[in-house]
Amino acid sequence: MSARVAENREGSRYEVFSGDQRAGYSAYRLEDNAIAILHTDIDDRFQGQGLGSELASRMLEDARERGLAVLPYCPFVQEYMATHPRFAELVPEARRAEFGLGGT
Repeated sequence: MSARVAENREGSRYEVFSGDQRAGYSAYRLEDNAIAILHTDIDDRFQGQGLGSELASRMLEDARERGLAVLPYCPFVQEYMATHPRFAELVPEARRAEFGLGGT
């Protein structure tokens, strides 16, 4: 099955679907020109299928397209960004160390 990621603005979250079933989500809060990613949860039935990574990647690409800075409070997204350095530039340079992404 292919994964689909969609933003649920009313619920302040991005959701990932496997087929027609919601497999998980990342909750966020918008702050000025930034998106604060608060928590990511993948249902146990869908663990180990790469859906969390797909969710993180598409969510971060959407933030890039929208010109939003990213504040990854969620440990899963912090780790994802640390292992996919092309997304580190989305975090304001002065705050990268706060999220374990180097910087000043």
